Amino acid sequence: MIKVVLADDHTLFRDGIKSLLAGSANIQVVGTFENGTDLIANIPQTDPDLVLTDISMPGLSGIETTKILMEKYPQLKIIILSMHLNDDFVCNSVRAGAKGYLPKDIRKDELLKAIEAVYQGDTYFTKEVNEVLMQSLLNRNQEDLESEKLKALTKREIEIITLVGEGLINKEIANRLSISVRTVDAHKSNIMHKLELKSNVEIVKFAIKHQLITI
Repeated sequence: MIKVVLADDHTLFRDGIKSLLAGSANIQVVGTFENGTDLIANIPQTDPDLVLTDISMPGLSGIETTKILMEKYPQLKIIILSMHLNDDFVCNSVRAGAKGYLPKDIRKDELLKAIEAVYQGDTYFTKEVNEVLMQSLLNRNQEDLESEKLKALTKREIEIITLVGEGLINKEIANRLSISVRTVDAHKSNIMHKLELKSNVEIVKFAIKHQLITI
């Protein structure tokens, strides 16, 4: 028997999920709460195996609640039920310790499947949530790659990128830095190679993106 508690500030939704789970032979709802504070306070009395919680609730959010519960009861399994499927909500829930993330319009059979999977020690995310997580990972990898490229630049190369961003031509950059035009050309060639850029326009875009210049 899987003992489940539910936290959601909408009474109709809480009652609906409780009624839905009541039809399952191996799931028992041992508590329902309208906010994260009450949920946390009643964990010792209800002693659940698994928590279903919304994100947007008065007081503590579902993400904050998850983080607190994981610190106090690391063996507890937590699934987020939410209408929000954006990057911040999904990724922050996973970072907080949630083992599942499901949209609120999920079908009954998939909810039961998710509860069983998470209870057994697995994670469970719907196709839509997996796509959000994958895109977040790709974005983070791209940011890490660009950060490494930025670290590879010398102080002089960053100065030249900044001046290109300010609209200076090679001769003006050379005068500003007291170096030859040929040296400026060499530095720009190295910059484009390191950053995989092809033109002054792309250098300017890179400078703006990484706040080397401001508009």
